[in-house]
Amino acid sequence: MSQENLLSRQDQLKSVDIGEGFEFVFRPVKAAPRNYVSQSDMVLADVGILEAGLDAEKEGFLAVCIDTMSDSGVSALRSVLSIPVIGPGRTSMLIAMSLGSKFSIITMWKKWFHLYEKTINDLGIRSSLASIRSIDVTPDNQALLEGKEEEIFPLLETAAKKAIDQDNAEVIILGSTTMHQAHSFLSSRLPVPIINPGPLTYKKAELLLSSGLSHSRNGYPTSPVDKSIMLKAMLNTASDFDH
Repeated sequence: MSQENLLSRQDQLKSVDIGEGFEFVFRPVKAAPRNYVSQSDMVLADVGILEAGLDAEKEGFLAVCIDTMSDSGVSALRSVLSIPVIGPGRTSMLIAMSLGSKFSIITMWKKWFHLYEKTINDLGIRSSLASIRSIDVTPDNQALLEGKEEEIFPLLETAAKKAIDQDNAEVIILGSTTMHQAHSFLSSRLPVPIINPGPLTYKKAELLLSSGLSHSRNGYPTSPVDKSIMLKAMLNTASDFDH
């Protein structure tokens, strides 16, 4: 990940008020798929994110927020960390259900639908889904939406309006943390809550830390064998390749 891309992702912090005493550090993975469209992509994403967060607790971090709606690496990291590990996919959908009876997901392209379908099926919340709508534009995970605002934002607005008017959506979820630049535009033009997934995880981290809560060890048991050395060696090698 380039420094420019990292800064674009850090810009998500500007859309929420971070509580006093909280600091968020953004860390890229050593290897990741360009876009999450296949099962092999998902495996690589899981392993890359697992390795990136492996030592978070030892380094003194108090929580880990994953910056992808696929929630890649969340379950794996919960099995090795005691601190909260938060994914925007589940977080966004569960919050959406508390804000309205039906939610829709607005995303860049149909090849991401499987990400949302998996989470919806895992949670058993199909009845709360109004629709998933795509604007059929190949995403740019490096530049994000920078420089494409005049082209992309109106398309997202049109898709969201259809979700509201035709699918009866009462809440809209942005389908990727890479779409965060469109949040304020859509929020000012649409009559329903618009969930910005990345920043929502930052606030959830604050909530869990303030409440003294983390994931259940019964739900995410640890492995009897430490695999950290192997994982680091694998990802150090993988970082030399174009993914």
